[in-house]
Amino acid sequence: MGKTLKVFLNHNFNIGMSVIYILLAVSIVVAVIFFVAFVFAVKKGQFDDSYTPSVRMLFEDELIKDKTNKTILTKKD
Repeated sequence: MGKTLKVFLNHNFNIGMSVIYILLAVSIVVAVIFFVAFVFAVKKGQFDDSYTPSVRMLFEDELIKDKTNKTILTKKD
């Protein structure tokens, strides 16, 4: 009975290791697919910022006013 138990445990260990190899391969394939999708999206301009320049123009006057309203403290002799 001890020999049968060792064979059973050894057989299950080999199945467990093969599952790890399968999961590792599947995870690498999924990672490559996501990487290719990311590169494709970058090349198509998905992450280009077309909104900020138009909004920056609207708020630029406020930034200039804030800079001109600041007082400069000078040291009097």
